[in-house]
Amino acid sequence: MSVHQQAQELCRAAAEQAQAAGSDEQLLARALLSAAVQWNKQLRSASDLAAELEFLANNLDDEQDYLFMRP
Repeated sequence: MSVHQQAQELCRAAAEQAQAAGSDEQLLARALLSAAVQWNKQLRSASDLAAELEFLANNLDDEQDYLFMRP
């Protein structure tokens, strides 16, 4: 199992637990994102993390090609 698959599985399990507990799934997703950013801040430089977050934010639309793939 790849690291990305492991992360997806952890998120699925957390979502199932939240749903079983009657918690809001969107609130959980926001909390997980915040926790991931805090964790990354301990491991990486702020500029490196900011660049990755900016890349992800600029490429949220699954229907659109990544900027580097466009002619």
